[in-house]
Amino acid sequence: QVQLVESGGGLVQAGGSLRLSCVASGKISSVNRMGWYRQAPGKAREFVANIASGGTTNYADSVKGRFTISRDNAKNTVYLQMNGLKPEDTAVYYCKLNQFSVAPDWGQGTQVTVSS
Repeated sequence: QVQLVESGGGLVQAGGSLRLSCVASGKISSVNRMGWYRQAPGKAREFVANIASGGTTNYADSVKGRFTISRDNAKNTVYLQMNGLKPEDTAVYYCKLNQFSVAPDWGQGTQVTVSS
């Protein structure tokens, strides 16, 4: 069983910053990819960023230059540094773990609200 626990969400003004964290526990392969998705009310869940255990990163175009994803493999933890936040970034942010040949795991989510 794998557990993912997110933290760091909150309410900020436009232009502000937040740092999200996700800690994974359980039986986790050393080869994996961890990432972040977000979902606003009434909208589909969308990709934000991810990072492989080897360090390769991917970002959605909407967050490039503003968000930075990083990880600590020893702690099975992934971070999302969010700068220059915009009201359209408001959503529940979910942590995701991908491992080879198994279904992905998801966290419960953390709310990020950006006021105008």
